[in-house]
Amino acid sequence: MDRRMFLLLTLAGAADPGGLPPPLGPAPTAPDTRINAPDPTGDSAFDAWRSQFMVRALAEGLPVDVLAREFEGLTPDPRIRALETRQPEFSKPLGDYVRGIVTEDRVETGRRKLAELSWLPEVERRYGVPAEILLAIWAVETSFGQIQGDYDALRSLATLAASGRRADWAETQLLAVFQIIADGDATRAQLRGSWTGALGQPQFEPTQYLSTAVHLSGDGRPDIWTSAEDSLASAANLLAKAGWKPGELWAREMTLPEGFDYGLAEGPAQPLEAWAKLGLRTTDGAAWSKADAAENAVLLVPVGAKGPAFLALPNHFVIRAYNNALAYALAVGLLADRIAGRAPVLAAWPPETPLSLADRSDAQTALARLGFDAGAADGLIGARTRAALRAWQKARGLPADGYLSIELVQRLRAEAGASAPAPPA
Repeated sequence: MDRRMFLLLTLAGAADPGGLPPPLGPAPTAPDTRINAPDPTGDSAFDAWRSQFMVRALAEGLPVDVLAREFEGLTPDPRIRALETRQPEFSKPLGDYVRGIVTEDRVETGRRKLAELSWLPEVERRYGVPAEILLAIWAVETSFGQIQGDYDALRSLATLAASGRRADWAETQLLAVFQIIADGDATRAQLRGSWTGALGQPQFEPTQYLSTAVHLSGDGRPDIWTSAEDSLASAANLLAKAGWKPGELWAREMTLPEGFDYGLAEGPAQPLEAWAKLGLRTTDGAAWSKADAAENAVLLVPVGAKGPAFLALPNHFVIRAYNNALAYALAVGLLADRIAGRAPVLAAWPPETPLSLADRSDAQTALARLGFDAGAADGLIGARTRAALRAWQKARGLPADGYLSIELVQRLRAEAGASAPAPPA
């Protein structure tokens, strides 16, 4: 019996060598290379997941020796589960997050690299993505390649897969990690990155590495760990595949008229002419380019009616293919604008009270109790939660800007608590 089949049967609980018929012909002369399942870790849920995953990985064609070697002694990382609900794109006040990204130091460094990196024009020419966008992503992801993270990607993804919350995604990424190791593209020791398993200078998901990473000169394996050229070319390739439109902006800051219906935010994309008829004007007074004017745009009011407003063009949503958080895409776009020499945001970011995980999840629970579908009460305030909040605000005669303030959290708690069903006796 070959070792792959033996491990499949062992892990599936079906191996019984004593009950198998004797092999036909002479006994093999090769040494016995059968392996047993890894030793228990003491975490029964992790061990059960590991056995099931190894069956799947073997069925996918991954080498049994690679699986056995890398799973030997592997235990879940207790830090990972605590970090799942503390992503800054979702937990930090958005204005604070953007201000923390778009700093003068990053702008200055980006401009210097824009002037110094002689290969950047070739990347832009080949993929159609502006150099300043790539530099901004590089800055946000790894501080221009300097801080790539020190988590063991394989252990991080195994922990996430076993926890169940994002099991399907994490298992897919973990299979890709094993494939990278099996192909010889990188060793496990090299595969260190963020706690979510993001790799290298562009912080690619492992599947993105396999499908999208490129070697700029075309004569070797992509190196997203030590090569800035490969890292930015790979990021450009990802954005190009996601539909980047060359020659177009990602967004423009807008001024809204008095009495504007904020319920239109994050709604259907509309032609720029339609927004102009509603009274929206570019804050800097400059006209739209011909290419931009032909596009439809979505209104964003990321910190509510008291903060800046933007009309997001299709390229904004391409940035969100890299990271789907609104805060992330805004920060990347605004940093890129500054690197390219465009004006900073003119409207002030209003002061915001940080919301705890309990604040955010309680608001989601309250919305659901009141009949507004905010999705899972996970404390991550995404588009679905903002849409539910806008619907609730509109129903209560409030500005429907979808912005969750501490005042609204308190009002939601009070309202849902008053209307919540009584607990069983």
